[in-house]
Amino acid sequence: MKKRTPLFDFTQKVNYKNEILAGLTVAMTMIPESLSFAILAGFPPLVGLYAAFIAGLVTSVFGGRPGMISGGAGATVIVLIALMKSHGIEYVFAAVALGGIVQICIGLFKLGKFIRLVPQPVMYGFVNGLAVVIFMSQLEQFKIVVNGQTTWLQGSQLYIMLALVALTIGIVLLFSKITKAVPASLVAIIVVFAVVLLFNIDTKTVQDIASVKGGFPPFHIPNIPLSFETIKIIFPYSVIVAAVGLTEGLLTLNLVDEITGTRGNSNRECIAQGSSNILNGFFFGMGGCPMIAQTLVNLSAGSRARLSGIIASLTILLIILFGAPVIGKLPMAALVGVMMMVAITTFEWTSFRIINKMPAHDIFVGVLVAVVTILLHNLALAVLIGVIISALVFAWESAKRIRARHYMDEKGTKHYEIYGPLFFGSTAAFIEKFDPLNDPNHVIIDFKESRIADMSAIEALNNLTKKYSQLNKVIELKHLSKDCIVLLKNAEAVIAVNVIEDPTYKVVS
Repeated sequence: MKKRTPLFDFTQKVNYKNEILAGLTVAMTMIPESLSFAILAGFPPLVGLYAAFIAGLVTSVFGGRPGMISGGAGATVIVLIALMKSHGIEYVFAAVALGGIVQICIGLFKLGKFIRLVPQPVMYGFVNGLAVVIFMSQLEQFKIVVNGQTTWLQGSQLYIMLALVALTIGIVLLFSKITKAVPASLVAIIVVFAVVLLFNIDTKTVQDIASVKGGFPPFHIPNIPLSFETIKIIFPYSVIVAAVGLTEGLLTLNLVDEITGTRGNSNRECIAQGSSNILNGFFFGMGGCPMIAQTLVNLSAGSRARLSGIIASLTILLIILFGAPVIGKLPMAALVGVMMMVAITTFEWTSFRIINKMPAHDIFVGVLVAVVTILLHNLALAVLIGVIISALVFAWESAKRIRARHYMDEKGTKHYEIYGPLFFGSTAAFIEKFDPLNDPNHVIIDFKESRIADMSAIEALNNLTKKYSQLNKVIELKHLSKDCIVLLKNAEAVIAVNVIEDPTYKVVS
């Protein structure tokens, strides 16, 4: 059983060196990504950095588990592009804040636990698709804008970029084998930065994306009319932002649980995310959610506590306030190399080794989730599709397990012993087991090895009862568990059957 991680565990031994260095590494990788997503959505660049600072700080302190990194993630930003184009950024801020309220409500009602319903094949597909998306997204940095047109780097610029990326990957691979005392990713960034400055190499830098200079995020009430019409406009976006953000967040939490062997608190994560998005809406942030790539960077750098996330967010704030001239010169090749290594290590290579041992439907689900993730870049939709298909497959397989054994006792009563769950998928097969026309006047159905699960099962029993009743025959139910009896009593307006109470029968829960 996994150990649940408390909100503040003061007995936990924190490796301060690892936490600080991991936080610095994460900050370096968050800046260009947050800027890119902000520019993609048409926001001012600083709106992305403010989101990284606010979301990172709040969720690191109050989130559902240590080690997770939040910021201005693309999954939530993409949802808001249409609203930005149609109504402007003030409506975006309002939608983000309202989405935060929705997330808090989900946390308060303890709905975060439903992430446990995600099957392992879906997680394999999700992680593998995510790894490909992370890798492919880095190829955008091999493009440059010339005269308003985006083109691929060519000639010496391309070769320099490729060489620096290869140098970064080589340093990460080599240094990680030499020592774990310092994050290999941070060492690679520093070395490549030094090489570029020392030899005055002309290559793409962070400042080529956008300026990172600004002030402390100011308090700002979204300038929108307070009316029902406004709520109608922003509420659909808020719900989608909340749903996508929580899906990303809870999947990330699940992934970190698997890596660290501990268990986070999904409901607390929902509340922390919601709180950060409310603050984003009132402090010029574009909203956000946990960033899986940066979380994996954080974990690979040795972080296991909350301090690294706090360090990362405060580093971003300090860079906004004071460090823009230095960070602006950071070569993008170094960050691209680090993220490519994250993609490579994120991929579940073991899934290839066990693929011949998995059922065919699990392989199909895993591949489908990966393909949808890669093609649509919509992790929430990919996981939802995977869960739905897995649920349908489970229902189909369970429906085939309904069986019945029958015999006659010395009194001439016919007994049907039912095996397997009775639910919407198995009702047709259940009805076929009976022979009302040729059965005796007294029939007992024994549910000792079965359960009545839903309304479809009750309706099947009702139809069966009618068939026997029309033939003036009595049908009784035996060995019903307590939850089945409650279900039937709640549906007395629909069905009237005789239940045989058996005080000696116990159901082990």
